Amino acid sequence: MALRSGVVTVPSPSLKYAVVERERRFLLREMPDGCCPATTIEDRYVTDSRLRLRETVAPDGKRTRKLGHKVRLDGTAREVACTSMYLDDAEWSLLIELPATTLRKRRVVLPLESVGVTVAIDAFDGDAHGLVLAEVDLRERPDIDVRLPFSTIAEVTDDERFTGGRLAVTSRHDVRAAVGDHGLTLGD
Repeated sequence: MALRSGVVTVPSPSLKYAVVERERRFLLREMPDGCCPATTIEDRYVTDSRLRLRETVAPDGKRTRKLGHKVRLDGTAREVACTSMYLDDAEWSLLIELPATTLRKRRVVLPLESVGVTVAIDAFDGDAHGLVLAEVDLRERPDIDVRLPFSTIAEVTDDERFTGGRLAVTSRHDVRAAVGDHGLTLGD
């Protein structure tokens, strides 16, 4: 079986234990000036499932490990129900053995005080090296006007090629093609 995209649409799931993300994603030319320090993130998209193992390392060295599950609510990546569980070392050691594809990135989070939300800016490694995306989670306010305080190339919210599950399985050639469609060239 092939790797699934990491999310699936199901009819009217219960949201009792989920947090709903209403995200918009933007392609950037580079990480904006003054964005540091960054948290490192390694996402492991478990093969043939909707599960993601995530390990974050904060600038102070603190590690956090989670098992996540995402369900699309409206058939697109714009509205996703997310459920997460924090893992201890024993649970992480057990689950890390599952077959998965990996996506690594460095993340900085900035407040957008004008609209009361935050923006996460990710600079990717591996085959996606040089790709920089900004994500804004609008939570309960999906219709607010988002104006980022830095230059963007394009909004890529509805472009599946820029979702985490897809980037985890995308070749360097295909990442270059995806950004090239927006007039951007990635270096080697």
